This record gives sequence, structure tokens and C-alpha cells, in this order.
Amino acid sequence: MQRRHLILIALLLVLVLPIAIGYLWRDQQPAAPSLPPHSYAKALRQAHDGLPGAARVLYQQLQRDDLPPIRRAALYVELPNYPSPQALKLAQHDLEHADPLVRRAAIASIRRLLPAAQRSLVLGPLLEDDEQSVRFAAVDALLGLDPDAIGLYFGPLQDALEQYEQTLEQQPDDAAAQVHLARLYMHEQAYSDADRALQRSLAVAPEGLDALATQVRLLEQQGRHDASREVLAKALALRPDSAFLQYELGLWLTRHEQQEYALLALARAVELEPENNEYRYTLAVTLHQLEQIDAAQKQLETVLNRQPANRRARVLLIEYWKETGQLQNVQVLLAELERQNPDDPYLQQGL
Repeated sequence: MQRRHLILIALLLVLVLPIAIGYLWRDQQPAAPSLPPHSYAKALRQAHDGLPGAARVLYQQLQRDDLPPIRRAALYVELPNYPSPQALKLAQHDLEHADPLVRRAAIASIRRLLPAAQRSLVLGPLLEDDEQSVRFAAVDALLGLDPDAIGLYFGPLQDALEQYEQTLEQQPDDAAAQVHLARLYMHEQAYSDADRALQRSLAVAPEGLDALATQVRLLEQQGRHDASREVLAKALALRPDSAFLQYELGLWLTRHEQQEYALLALARAVELEPENNEYRYTLAVTLHQLEQIDAAQKQLETVLNRQPANRRARVLLIEYWKETGQLQNVQVLLAELERQNPDDPYLQQGL
């Protein structure tokens, strides 16, 4: 009996020992490297705020393969402020991502990363993407390029554009969709179709500011400058404190080479909506055109104080300071840019 017990114990040891050793060995193996749970939020905030090392952590996050699509897409909102060969490579890789949301986000990012002449080679293939929304995003990114820049993708672009227009035509009760449709028709100089789309938009949303602004551009494209001014004047009479309309008035006056008056409208837009960096940037450009250099520089400084990641404002301010020989200020901004993104192509230009 005792011998049978010993045999059973021996058999149990034979069976259990390898499992126990395997378990212990597994516990001793180093854990797979992983980023802490907060690293995504921290990296996104670092990029959005233009902090040192922003480009590096942004690229690191885009190299992950475990991010939900909506989080991945959010990273592409920030990427254009951190251009480099690696940034472009990451965005191009995600043009083949399984989720359409990510592909659309990558398209929007590449649209800002690449100059027009290079854009069609990268985005052209997306005109034949399986997902309709991706094809339409590619159309938006390529629209306005001249035929030479579009090259071999001219045919696919026309096909996708026609599909886009047909889809928007089927949404007459969507005011925003009709404004977008009008802009597509304007690109093709189909002015009657564009006007009908705008009338549908205004019927749904009579006070739609985007529709009013697009109507102004449509009349201008047809050479009806007095009529375009009247549309804008009537809208402003009803809403003189609209920052958007003041800004559109400033753009209209700029297009008609009346920079002195444009300056007043743009300054009013900034006064009404001081947090709008796009308005302030345009005001700075207009001030510079009128040779009010110090004032232009101050506007751009304000933009950067509020939004240090704004690369476009940073580069323009560097150029303005170069013009006035303020090289110490130039060096400060370049040093900040290098800390944000040491691979930024602008840094290769030096002083």
C-alpha cells in the first residue's frame, strides 16, 4: 500500500513539476515594452501646445498599432505643424489604414504637409479608394490643382468629382452640403448649378454665413463685383458685430486691392474675436503689406504666445524679423523650433 502511494506521488511530481517550472519561468521573463496609459494624452497635449520634443512624441504615437481610429485621427490634426520626411512617411503609411476615418485624417494632413505640385502623386491613388468618403476627401485635397500638377490622375479626379456632386445633390436639406456642392460647381465654372445649390442652402438656413460668403465669391468669379459687394453690405448691415462677416469684408477688399480699408475690417474682426488666430494672422500679413512692420510682428507674436505650435505664424515672424535685421529674435524662434522638431526642413535654411 505504501509503495502504491509512493508511485502516485512520483507520477504527480512528473506531471506537475514541468508546469510549475514553466509558470515560474514565465514570471521571470521581462514584460513586453509598452507605453504608459497616459502617454497618448500627454503626447497629444505636448504637440498641441508646441512643447519641446513635440515632434518626437507625436511620431512615437503614430508608430503604435494599438490606438483606436479616433485617437489616431486626432494625431493627424497636429502633424502638419511638425513636418519632416518621417512625418510624411507616417502619414503615407496610414493612407492604407483599414479604417476610413484614419485614411481621411491622413489625407487632410498630407494636404498641408505637401506643396500642390507633389500632392497628386501621393493622394491620386485614393481617388479610387473602396470607401466613398475617402474618395471625396481626396477630391477636396486635389481640387484647384492645375492639370499639369494632377497629371495621370486627371481622369480619376473628374470621375470622383462627378460622384461627389451627385451625392451632394441628393442632400437638398443639408445646408452645409449644398454650400460644399456650390464650391465644387464653382471649380468647374458651372455657375448656374452653383447658384442653385446656394439658394437651397439659404432656404434651409437663411442666415448661413458660409453660404453668404460663398455667394460673394460666386458673384466675383462671374465678374459681378458690385453685386458681390451688395450681398456683403446687406449681411453686415444686419450683423455689424459678426467677426466672420468683418473678416470676409477684409478679404473682399484685399482681393480688390484696397488694403487700407481691408485693414480696418480685419482689425475689427480681431477685436470681435481676439482668440481667432486665422483672423490675426491675416491681419499681420495685411499690416506687413502696408509696411506697418512692427504692428505685423506684434500680431504674430500674439499668435505664438497663444499657440506656440503654430508653425506657419512662427516661420512668417522669422521672415519678418530677418527683414528688419532682428537676428537675435530670429535665433530665439529658430531655437524653439528646433526643440519642437529638430527635423523641420525650415531649419536647414539657417539665417
